[in-house]
Amino acid sequence: MYQYDNIDQTIVNERVAQFRDQTSRYLNGKLTDDEFRPLRLQNGLYIQRHAPMLRIAIPYGLLSSKQLRKLADISDRFDRGYGHFSTRQNL
Repeated sequence: MYQYDNIDQTIVNERVAQFRDQTSRYLNGKLTDDEFRPLRLQNGLYIQRHAPMLRIAIPYGLLSSKQLRKLADISDRFDRGYGHFSTRQNL
C-alpha cells in the first residue's frame, strides 16, 4: 500500500480542508451552482440522474483492507451498500 510522506499528507490535508470550505460555502448559499460546478468537478463529485457520484483517487491502485472496509461503510451509510470499481487510470 502506498504510504504518503509528510509533504504528500500535508498537501492532501490542505486540499480536503479547501474542498470542505468550498462545499460549506455552497450549502450556505454563498456560492451559486455555476460557481460551485468547476470546484466539485475538480474534486471528482458528479451529479448523475438519480444520485451523486464521487470518484476517488487510489494511489497506484492499492487499497488496504482497512481502507476498503471504510469505503464499504461509506457506501452502506450514504448509498445502497455497493460501489463500482473501474480499471480506468492514467498511464
